Amino acid sequence: MKKRFVIALLMVVFAVYNSDSQVKKQLLLLSDIYNNKVYSKKGIGTVRWMKDNNSYSTLEKNKDFGGKDIVKYSAKSGQRTVMVSASQLLPSNMNKPLEVSDYQWSNDDTKLLIFTNTKKVWRYHTRGDYWVLNLKTNKLKQLGKSLQESTLMFAKFSPDGSKVGFVSELNIFVEDLETNKLKQLTKDGGGHIINGTFDWVYEEELSCRDGFRWSPDGENIAYWHSNTKEVGTFYMINNIDSIYSKPIPMPYPKVGTALSSVKIGVISVNKGATRWFDIPGDPKNNYLARMDFIPNSNEVMIQQLNRQQNTNKVWIGDIHTMTIKNILTEKDDAFLNIHDNIRWLDKQKYFTWSSERNGWLHLYKVSRDGKDIQPITKGEFDVININNIDVKGGYVYYIASPDNFTQRYLYRSRIDGKGKAERMTPQAFSGQSSYQISKNAKWGIQVFQNSITPPKYYLISLPNHKEVRMLEGNDELKNKYDSLGLNPKVFFKVDIGDAVLDAWMIKPVDFDPNKKYPLIFYVYGEPAAAKVQDNWGRENLWHQYLAQQGYIVACVDNRGTKTPRGRNWRKSIYGKIGILASEDQSKAATKILKTYKFIDSDSVGIWGWSGGGSMTLNMMFRYPEIYKSGIAVAFVSDQRLYDATYQERYMDLLENNAEGYYNGSPINFSQNLEGNLMLIHGTGDDNVHYQSFEMLVDKLIKENKTFDMMSYPMRSHSIRERANTSYHLRKTMENFWKEHLPTTN
Repeated sequence: MKKRFVIALLMVVFAVYNSDSQVKKQLLLLSDIYNNKVYSKKGIGTVRWMKDNNSYSTLEKNKDFGGKDIVKYSAKSGQRTVMVSASQLLPSNMNKPLEVSDYQWSNDDTKLLIFTNTKKVWRYHTRGDYWVLNLKTNKLKQLGKSLQESTLMFAKFSPDGSKVGFVSELNIFVEDLETNKLKQLTKDGGGHIINGTFDWVYEEELSCRDGFRWSPDGENIAYWHSNTKEVGTFYMINNIDSIYSKPIPMPYPKVGTALSSVKIGVISVNKGATRWFDIPGDPKNNYLARMDFIPNSNEVMIQQLNRQQNTNKVWIGDIHTMTIKNILTEKDDAFLNIHDNIRWLDKQKYFTWSSERNGWLHLYKVSRDGKDIQPITKGEFDVININNIDVKGGYVYYIASPDNFTQRYLYRSRIDGKGKAERMTPQAFSGQSSYQISKNAKWGIQVFQNSITPPKYYLISLPNHKEVRMLEGNDELKNKYDSLGLNPKVFFKVDIGDAVLDAWMIKPVDFDPNKKYPLIFYVYGEPAAAKVQDNWGRENLWHQYLAQQGYIVACVDNRGTKTPRGRNWRKSIYGKIGILASEDQSKAATKILKTYKFIDSDSVGIWGWSGGGSMTLNMMFRYPEIYKSGIAVAFVSDQRLYDATYQERYMDLLENNAEGYYNGSPINFSQNLEGNLMLIHGTGDDNVHYQSFEMLVDKLIKENKTFDMMSYPMRSHSIRERANTSYHLRKTMENFWKEHLPTTN
């Protein structure tokens, strides 16, 4: 009897131990998210649809030789063909193949351009070395061998594939692939002069990086030329990589200060000097935001934004006569965004154009003289982005979400404007889908995700949207996530009277509606992004981790966020950054606290990054009765400190809206701080300067306000460079919450 009792007891102990072990195994650990990369998602690499429209190429590791192969897959059959083996990318003076970061084919598919040995320019790897592989001769050749290593940018074949143009150290070069002759087209680049690429603010705020274009006949290159001489220089300081500090200068136009002087020129590849377009207006107070050649012509289309960014003048310039003509002018009472959806139609007699002129973002068909403007897409919804304009088939394919602003689906409309929008994404794909569609619109690669499903990659056929095969399902990641037993995000609406806002909430694993839980709001609140999205999301696991610790985590998108809810929604925030959003967020918080009795209204926190950091400060300073603790990361404390292009777009010019700039800047209300505040910033932040952090710290000290702070030396705006940074940052945040917003866990 005793023996059986002992055995039974041991079995119980073993079962309890084993059960505890299983629980431990299934815990979401901070180290697994940020250091061990246990929850890393997989992708399918860089995909290029081939010119036959029936196959695509991608990069795959060569297990035997090292490096990567360029592999072609038949869309219909899935047949795999190695087009270029890593063994073909082995230079004679190296012992391993080139590491392929990107690649492009010549128009006749006989040559391959390889981008390798890359370096960052601010936040993107746009500088490196280029090699050309001749597929007929199997010869591999490095471009610009006489130039400094890893200085080449934006290399591209001439239309006939005989030459390659590129930028190196702010000048434009062309190399003849037959003769190996290297020709330097511009010679004034360097210092204040930039040829063929852009300064910091054009890259960050206008998405301008590649700054030159081949003419369709390959005889000329049109390019941007910038002079930053009058732009103020901001200095970052590197104190940690040598025994003496190193200043890092960068031309950075802050609100109300001088912009770069920018012009567009044309230079012959064979002879002659640059000729310049004489575009009306002060080049220091306008943006030349876009320029491209019109197909099969000697003309370029140029988009010119005024400094306030509420007027976009579209010019056509003749590169032979250098004459220009204004064909279209788009205006808005608030601000305009640049849309890259131009496709020339009907033998270049018409072009497509995105506009909010009827209150919704839609695609239009515009005549070459700008006099005839007809809608292609119609309805009370926004066209979020264009995926394919299939001229032969007669349809435009695009992403929209008329019924749920947190989701994304593929639609199509007839180019002739007839009929209604047709949803292509099946109902089963509830969440967000993006697409890379072949030129003939017969095939597509769909990436599907939602808040509980990591990205799934499918090859589909169109227009029936039939799954041909799955390319990557992230099944292992999905199984790991599901085994954690976490509560999913619950999406809901918050009616604040002035508007109905989208929101989500995550509850703790062992949620008990009869208990009281502390609440942490995640916030952004500015026009550049929306956070209430039904997608996997980079912050998803972090917020699930906080919920696992016993917190309710919630997020609300106020008016003015980048959401497909029409022009009036997005532009309601104009001139009121930090003001309208603060009102909306406080009303939403009050409504949520009254609605959900399981939230402890005396334990409310808030956190955000960048614009969300600024919003966190605004909420802590303006509504201390609601928010008891907050973490502001990489924030703008005074709007005058941020770059002119972003801030003036949404706030108007400083001389026109000085009161708005003052009232929207949290530093001017810091005297109201009552709760617990942590400030976090990277000292190497080229985007939102550490200056913004230091100025707020200085003011809080003057006001005798106590707070916590953490500086990350020489980390950028993302605060993820160097060893252990991401984990340390999140652990610091977790410790703050546990100290100032304790849970019962």
